[in-house]
Amino acid sequence: MIERLTERLKTPLGEEVLKLRAGDIVELNGTIYTARDRAHMKMIEKDAPVELEGAVIYHCGPLAINEDGKWRVVSAGPTTSERMAHITEPILKRGVRAIVGKGGMSTAPEILRGRGVYLSFCGGCGALAASFVKRAVPHWLELGMAEAMWELIVEGFGPLIVSVDSTGNSLYEEVRKTSKQRLDELTRY
Repeated sequence: MIERLTERLKTPLGEEVLKLRAGDIVELNGTIYTARDRAHMKMIEKDAPVELEGAVIYHCGPLAINEDGKWRVVSAGPTTSERMAHITEPILKRGVRAIVGKGGMSTAPEILRGRGVYLSFCGGCGALAASFVKRAVPHWLELGMAEAMWELIVEGFGPLIVSVDSTGNSLYEEVRKTSKQRLDELTRY
């Protein structure tokens, strides 16, 4: 049980995400889509194989096993989001409401303003993330397992921290500022 859970969100997401604030803790229920570099590029070049209006994009390259024609995800930890920062804007224009990843994205405070949120999931917890996946369907498997877009049906996926909210508040930026202030204080002496 998550003690500080702020919201249980059901996909597809709507304007309710605009009320979330940096520091809120949420969990997701419904369908989320994985996408790394190649899947982002393919979505930019052609239509996505799924509806992106209200979608959640998870920066993840899952490891899955095909058992009798059904895919079982065994690891689904987040990948570093920064490397997708320069190719996220066109995806957001198609109605994506949330990005899940780790490490943040330098462009997130601006490109998510008035549109959606960036949610952080703890790195190194791939088996935990996989435990929330109830069903997995791959798209563009020809890109390779990690680079394919996976449609994941999840229950109780989280805890996820709202690291960048739709007003531009960023926990990453707060940490940077606080760290710089502390460093400046320490180096004054």
